[in-house]
Amino acid sequence: MKNSVPTRKWLAIYTRPRWEKKVNQLLTEKGFESYCPLNKVRRKWSDRMKLVEEPLFKSYVFVKVTEQERSAVRMTNGAINFVYWDGKPAIVKEREISAIRRFLDEHEQVEARPANLKLNDRVRITNGTLMDHEGKVLALRHKTAKVAIDSLGYILVAYIERTKLTSAQTIKSQS
Repeated sequence: MKNSVPTRKWLAIYTRPRWEKKVNQLLTEKGFESYCPLNKVRRKWSDRMKLVEEPLFKSYVFVKVTEQERSAVRMTNGAINFVYWDGKPAIVKEREISAIRRFLDEHEQVEARPANLKLNDRVRITNGTLMDHEGKVLALRHKTAKVAIDSLGYILVAYIERTKLTSAQTIKSQS
């Protein structure tokens, strides 16, 4: 029998609308490591401009917990449930949390948008063995896209999770 220390993983938790900061605070008070990415946004009042912090992801907070601690997180006031992917709580990689933190430290007025893929879009694979390869979307399914990767004189066709794709146009225009 293994005698291992339970590992903590970052999970996304869905919150009541406009409760992100409060849930983050409550989780911290319970002793959990939690993170609510806050975006610095300039808002205009009738008499002045003000810099305010708004949650980057509406109704989401990230929390680093073990499997045994999940029920205590779900019992937190304002927390609705974990975000699930393929029937299990969606695990967020440590490097993704770090990347969000770094990005928000360097930029203001950040906007988070889901990637809307369309047929024939040029995409770049962001994860896995084909990472950094570009291809063309041939077909779309609920959670995957059929992508033709046209490198080395061959066309490879693969079904890739949509979350592992980003628009190749966006990357080129930012460079």
